[in-house]
Amino acid sequence: MLPQPRPGILDIAPYVGGEARIPGTASPIRLASNENPLGPSPAAVAAYKAAAVELHRYPDGTAAALRAAIGTAHGLEPEKIVCGAGSDELLTLIVRGYAGPGDEVLVSRHGFLVYPIAAKSAGATPVDAPEQGLKVDVDALLGRVSARTRLVLIANPSNPTGSYLPPAEMERLHAGLPEHVLLVIDSAYAEYVEERDYEPGAVLVRAHSNVVMTRTLSKIYGLASLRLGWAYAPPAIVHVLNRLRGPFNVPGPTQAAGIAALQDQGFVATCRKETARWRAWLAEAIRGVGLVAHPSVCNFLLVEFPRDAGRDAAAALAFLKSRGILVRGMGAYQLPQCLRITIGTEAEMRATAAALADFRKGA
Repeated sequence: MLPQPRPGILDIAPYVGGEARIPGTASPIRLASNENPLGPSPAAVAAYKAAAVELHRYPDGTAAALRAAIGTAHGLEPEKIVCGAGSDELLTLIVRGYAGPGDEVLVSRHGFLVYPIAAKSAGATPVDAPEQGLKVDVDALLGRVSARTRLVLIANPSNPTGSYLPPAEMERLHAGLPEHVLLVIDSAYAEYVEERDYEPGAVLVRAHSNVVMTRTLSKIYGLASLRLGWAYAPPAIVHVLNRLRGPFNVPGPTQAAGIAALQDQGFVATCRKETARWRAWLAEAIRGVGLVAHPSVCNFLLVEFPRDAGRDAAAALAFLKSRGILVRGMGAYQLPQCLRITIGTEAEMRATAAALADFRKGA
């Protein structure tokens, strides 16, 4: 007999990223993966290239300089930071470290698809709670907590809805959890949020022993290709993650680029400003053609379409693709009536708005 995988592994639906290519189209407009259209900081690119002369050396397995740069940029203690190959790796390691067969991992219904994958890969069972108005529902989450619950994974702000919970709601969620349940706050889009009633999770981590915050340099920092993320956690959880991660899980050139990116906060501010500008512009254009653009604090909009055949999200997805524009269908997120559109450059936003207007005229 052939070797057999552990029970449940073949039940996992592999994660499928946003499309990046259209046959016959040399340079499609890529708005399916929430990438930064301005790219990375030039300083990060220069640091990455400079690190190429050290490719024969192993990287610093502790990522000490990178953790120090993260600490400086965000006002955090470097010893409470663990770096990883994207926040996806860290989320998976957290689940592996604290859940297994017979355990439950609680998620919000329209949450990031990596969460249930991470749960199943550890042999645990993902349990989803309904949302209220495309926003994480604290009462619904707490209502699904059982004796088997080991972790709660939520994104704040949320992908793909673009909504967020203010600190009071996050504190209420934590207060309602048993002490042995680990609350994991995925704040991948935190740098885009300008609202004053938002806190990415560091305050809760400092105050409690059962909270972790994860972050990424894939979004506003524009380092998606390098796979660089980090977690801020209490010391006991840091010790667990350092036992589970690979000894050299963040390559040297990636660390160098990450340090340079973190030190160029002027570039980050420019990206935030441009994103806010074109997010507002595109939302207005979308509403102007009779579609629903849900409020978002992130670098994307969740756009809702009618459910009639030929006018629905599937038809719009195909139409945009015929115009060389790639956006993300939301069927896998249980939102088949919606498309998620990344905020791009001015030219990309104007092209997308024009294509949606043409789609609505012909629908």
